[in-house]
Amino acid sequence: MQTIVLDTNALLMPFEMHINIDLALASLLGDVRIVVPGPMVGELKNLDSKHARAALMLARKYEIFQTDASGDDAVLEAALRLDAYVLTNDKELKRRLRSLRIPIVYLRSNHHLVVETIS
Repeated sequence: MQTIVLDTNALLMPFEMHINIDLALASLLGDVRIVVPGPMVGELKNLDSKHARAALMLARKYEIFQTDASGDDAVLEAALRLDAYVLTNDKELKRRLRSLRIPIVYLRSNHHLVVETIS
């Protein structure tokens, strides 16, 4: 079973882009374990977005990974420690993930997820 770490951007996807990430990830990778770094919950609580509350409820549905890091560093730490993929559309985070050779799942054409692995 593959582990997927979600960043704040990914938690907002279902509400902004109308995509069911549970179904999309299952169809792409089969059975997956979905993890949200604890700091993403804090970011959603303070985010000025009409979808923040719904995204926060979604985040609480998944396993919370505790870390002292914040922001993108928390996502990177979780991905490295859990040997996980990261679901994000954040350009800067994707750049950092590629440099660390961490596989990325992202939304393409605003309607389907794709996997980018670094070989």
